Amino acid sequence: MKKIKVMTIITRHNIGGAASQTILLSAYLNKNRFQSTLVKGSEGKDEGNMDELAKSKKVELIYIKELCRELSLKKDLITFWKLCQLIRKEKPDIVHTHTAKAGTLGRLAAKLAGVSVIIHTFHGNVFEGYFNSIKSKLFLNIERFLAFLSDQIIAISHTQKQALLKYRIGNPDKISCIPLGLELEPFLTSENRKGAFRRELNLEKNIPLIGIVARLVPIKGHNYFLEAARIVSGDFPEARFIVIGDGELRGKLENLASDLGIEEKVIFCGFRNDLVNIYADLDIVVLSSLNEGLPVSIIEALAAKKPVVATNVGGVKDLVEDKVTGILVPKQDPQKLAYGIAFLLQKPEVAKIFGENGRKKVFPALNYTRLISDIEALYESLVLNNLSRFQRMMKTKEMGIL
Repeated sequence: MKKIKVMTIITRHNIGGAASQTILLSAYLNKNRFQSTLVKGSEGKDEGNMDELAKSKKVELIYIKELCRELSLKKDLITFWKLCQLIRKEKPDIVHTHTAKAGTLGRLAAKLAGVSVIIHTFHGNVFEGYFNSIKSKLFLNIERFLAFLSDQIIAISHTQKQALLKYRIGNPDKISCIPLGLELEPFLTSENRKGAFRRELNLEKNIPLIGIVARLVPIKGHNYFLEAARIVSGDFPEARFIVIGDGELRGKLENLASDLGIEEKVIFCGFRNDLVNIYADLDIVVLSSLNEGLPVSIIEALAAKKPVVATNVGGVKDLVEDKVTGILVPKQDPQKLAYGIAFLLQKPEVAKIFGENGRKKVFPALNYTRLISDIEALYESLVLNNLSRFQRMMKTKEMGIL
């Protein structure tokens, strides 16, 4: 049987869920049924990248350096031309794009090249919290047009699917809900690593650790986390606040911690590859984002049996059931964020129950094996449907000739 050729295109492999998904899909799609090509662009200087994960999975990358997040007419035109050339050379049966820029240029190039099946995955959206209303409306109209060119759109949570429909992007038949899938098994035994991260930081085991794992960019709302940390410190002066990640705002956030008088209580750790060790020693994991798709840090935290306090944005409520797996709070509200943290610090027995419930919520439902199975089934069905349409068209033509 002829293999289905899949070309996956992503804007960049900055640290996060979108990059990990494309790498895992490229690595684990059934090699007897699929032939996979992964195309990526350039990361920003403070974003980090996940190329080491790709290397460890023996995933070969095709690199288009002009493909990047920032708008640039020259670079975007060069990227579009290179994608058209690459698609015509490789002749994929499916082009599957991830993230906004790759979704725009990749889908247009695939359509121009006559690709049979075009798919796009939304890992979030840029319609709230990123740009002013004029730019947001422009990007919304672009996505509506691109949805018309797509054979299938993937939402990574039920909440996101409803949001796309609300924005009139696609229709219920065109949008599939396929949640993220991560390699969660290492987090299931994170308890065995307990103590290693604390020893590194030279902190005693009775000191509460509250952590946030996210890129240091405006949409993640770290300023609200730090303001909440100042409030919590009033009642829990021994608590320490761990910031995992890096990005353009690091200097400003370090200055903010100093201005708030909590610089000695906040530890900026940068990007880390040993997240299993880190989650093992965190007592609470916080998400302070203004907008999200389905946050990887929360999935990993729940897999590690950690209670979470998270802003109720995007697909977060598909993961965090309030007062069951964690606490949901409004965005941009440090007082409520601080209250949620303090509540869990005061009631460790409740925090433990939330963590146990959280693991049941995400594993095995959000393990990568489920993702691979879902995507393979989608690919097979779309290729088969396209073949059936082609066969019906040819039969109609033959009948017309006769």
